[in-house]
Amino acid sequence: MTKDSRRLPLADWQLEDSDRLKEIFQQKRSQLKLTQEKIAAELGEGVTQGAVSHFMNRRTALSLKAAAVFARMLEVPVADFSPRLAEQLKSMTAQLPPTDYGRPSSNDAKPPSDQTDSSPLPMEGEIGNDRYAFIPQYSAKAAAGFGHENPHVESVATLAFKREWLRIKGVNPKNLIVIYADGESMWPTINDHDVLLIDKSRAEPANGQIFVMASADKGAIVKRLVQSPLGGWIIRSDNEDKDEHPDLLLSRSEINEHRIIGRVIWRGGDL
Repeated sequence: MTKDSRRLPLADWQLEDSDRLKEIFQQKRSQLKLTQEKIAAELGEGVTQGAVSHFMNRRTALSLKAAAVFARMLEVPVADFSPRLAEQLKSMTAQLPPTDYGRPSSNDAKPPSDQTDSSPLPMEGEIGNDRYAFIPQYSAKAAAGFGHENPHVESVATLAFKREWLRIKGVNPKNLIVIYADGESMWPTINDHDVLLIDKSRAEPANGQIFVMASADKGAIVKRLVQSPLGGWIIRSDNEDKDEHPDLLLSRSEINEHRIIGRVIWRGGDL
């Protein structure tokens, strides 16, 4: 099987993004003295001119990181060539109030009282490699309900998070991934289809915190861990309908049967 035969086909909107990007590049390259090689260098080590060409010739879908670099190099907002990615940034940012740092814990650093730029996600037109970390976004789902099978997981894009916000949270971008929630068992804390930012370095049980876990019989789940008075752990759903979403009591030995993938440190989605 060739490499091209494994590539997923682009959606119609991704094809349109490619066409718009190519047109803008052709219009502005002389004025800005741009080449595909210069853009490749900005995209990162190992990115070739051929990869840049693929973005503009309907072969590779734009990620948020690539879109940010193209927008900066072409001196245009992301919306000029990808309304869908621009809207994703806008909607993800708008649903966070200025002082929302997520649910704090004893392990999290508190934001300074004069912190005014507290949204983890960038606004349109302000993405820059020095200010933002690009976190891989995977197709995997963690069930906020019954377990979710993820036999074929792939990286589908990236999300840009402000490095200052990550520093305040006390997390390393290298340990972070983005996946999706599936189901209603963690409502109202987490909704169906919410985006979850996971810190893989926090893989030890912690009382009251939300984790993504995996087990052989349940697959991937997202639940709150609560320490039992008897020394074990309770896998708890935040949904108050316990007939539909009952708690699961685990002994100390049984918790080891659930591999903790990481702790949920932020969620984003529709209100």
